[in-house]
Amino acid sequence: MIVGIPKEIKTREYRVGATPDFVMAFVERGHKVLVQSGAGAEIGFSDKMFAEAGANIVPTAFDVYQADMIIKVKEPQEAEFPLLRKGQILFCYLHLAPDPIQTKNLLEKEVIGIAYETVTDHRGMLPLLEPMSEIAGRLAVQVGATALQMKGGGKGVLLGGVPGVLPANVIVIGGGVSGTEAARIACGLGADVTVLDINLERLHYLDALYGDKLKTLYSTTAALESLLTSADLVIGAVLVHGKKAPRLMTKKMLAFMEPGSVLVDIAIDQGGCFETSRPTTHDEPTYITDDVIHYCVTNMPGACAKTSTQALTNVTMKYALEIADKGVKQALTEDVHLRNGLNVCLGSVTCLPVANDLKYNYVPPEKALEQL
Repeated sequence: MIVGIPKEIKTREYRVGATPDFVMAFVERGHKVLVQSGAGAEIGFSDKMFAEAGANIVPTAFDVYQADMIIKVKEPQEAEFPLLRKGQILFCYLHLAPDPIQTKNLLEKEVIGIAYETVTDHRGMLPLLEPMSEIAGRLAVQVGATALQMKGGGKGVLLGGVPGVLPANVIVIGGGVSGTEAARIACGLGADVTVLDINLERLHYLDALYGDKLKTLYSTTAALESLLTSADLVIGAVLVHGKKAPRLMTKKMLAFMEPGSVLVDIAIDQGGCFETSRPTTHDEPTYITDDVIHYCVTNMPGACAKTSTQALTNVTMKYALEIADKGVKQALTEDVHLRNGLNVCLGSVTCLPVANDLKYNYVPPEKALEQL
């Protein structure tokens, strides 16, 4: 199979879909890999390193998109839609539920879109989303702490406080992978941390793991409102598999918060869990609504692009090799967890949450694969 690794073009996105080691694994299995010149240059993966691993370095995105399978990080941008073609395999993050324009284009192009974020494993987890969730959760505290500083427009609160001064109050909405990592880092910095979730089993787990280092609370509107009056930093870390994120905090709730408080929306890739959230970039990461700072960058892990690339390719390589070695139809037929990643196939929506959210007819993946 011919595999293409393009240079990412989303604003300040320096991650790349493959490392030189990743490329070498494919070449050793008899596959041909096309890498766009400069794809990994910003994070220390030079064209020379990719070439020494066995890749063919090509000058343009057009050249890369001649491949049978495109492996990248972020969803295709508008300029990339014309490069796609019928039957081409697209293996990357897609986040289709909040993105009707991308979905429409992928359907019109009749690509085979396998989304990292809906591939599952035997634990019922999302193994290709997990490392980026870990990084985003840890980053959420860093960027939130920075935004709280006066220079960022914040109220001038230090997360850990100092002797004689109380620490900041950090609220984490969602106790999954990203929420747990956010809570862990916030606790480590000495903040007063409360995690809200509706999964009592998860709250029991966090309580046993961290003890009195953090508080857990069953998530209700009333519970959230009561916490907002003293919150300095609120991190939204809610995920519903494949669906748009639920809006758990309304615009009216901002009135409960002090001016200069901060919201960080990790769920912005799935539409955001705050009513006042709107996508931002690393160039302009924050904005202010009703005196509350919002951080809603849609590719947060891109800020630590080298770490993120290495963590991501560690988990994607196995699945990408499976597709390349067996062919997409056999690979998805034999592996139900990889098949769960199939979001669009030859003009059909094959992910039920996406179909429901965007009002498309749902075609089961097994049926869609019969066309191949």
